Amino acid sequence: MLRYFLGRFAGLLAVLLVTSFVVFASVHLAPGDPVSFLLHGRPATPETVAALRAEYHLDDPLAVQYAKWLGGALHGDFGRSAQYHQDVSALLGSRLTGTVLLVGYSAVLVAVGGVAAGMLAALRPGFLDRLVLIATGVATATPSFVSAIALVSLFSVNLGWFPGPGGTPEGLGERLYYLTLPAFALATTFAGLLARVTRSAMLDELGREHVDVSRARGVAGRTVVRRHVLRNSLGPVVTVGGTMLAGLLVTTSVVETAFDVPGIGSLLVQSVSAKDFAVVQAITLLSVAAFVLVNLVVDLCAPLIDPRLTLLGEGTS
Repeated sequence: MLRYFLGRFAGLLAVLLVTSFVVFASVHLAPGDPVSFLLHGRPATPETVAALRAEYHLDDPLAVQYAKWLGGALHGDFGRSAQYHQDVSALLGSRLTGTVLLVGYSAVLVAVGGVAAGMLAALRPGFLDRLVLIATGVATATPSFVSAIALVSLFSVNLGWFPGPGGTPEGLGERLYYLTLPAFALATTFAGLLARVTRSAMLDELGREHVDVSRARGVAGRTVVRRHVLRNSLGPVVTVGGTMLAGLLVTTSVVETAFDVPGIGSLLVQSVSAKDFAVVQAITLLSVAAFVLVNLVVDLCAPLIDPRLTLLGEGTS
């Protein structure tokens, strides 16, 4: 177990190192000059331009810039935002709560809605199964920004049940109320995918021999579903669900921008437009780190959920 964990952790560090360099190089190779944004179109003397480039280390070779940035990042210093003129770490900290609440709210909707719909489809073949398949097919094919437009139009503009984009909510309850429509818009696609995975996994378990034997012995249907079908189906459901959780972190930018949520995703969109290198690099690196960490946790938890799995994989079984 320890050797497996250390191996995966070393792989995580390698992925983060390679990803950090790719992101750093890609941002700096993009067309445009951040100095032009800093000047806001105003004319400047060569001395002023040189001073700005020196302040943000834009004159150093790429390798030197990367080494300085990586050394600072290891100590929690991601540089200074050229757009907001403040430390990137403080800027991200002020936006992190909104994204965490949105992703957490969406994750609950995905887990509850996806698993419930998948169970309903697997246990009720016929009309309900076909209805769930149609609904999840539509949900899976609907982009988040389309869901956002539809939800705002119906529940905010026409019915007035929820507030529209923007606003300054205070307190946890009010913030969750404001995040309800964004959370549903973000969760729709992922809930549809998880429902189909749950349905497939449960149908596979329902066809197992031990399930037929339990039923033949007179074990109650609910007990068979709870102890044998659902429990043995959790392996693939949790694995895919963990990947979806990481996906929620990556795809918040569209929903946060559509609903004007002050989070990390909307900040990323604004920073890309402004060529704010330091912010783009920090958010991208943190997103990759979260994605890899979630997958590591899922891999470690999978054998605990389903004893048929091993930490070393099929190759050693």
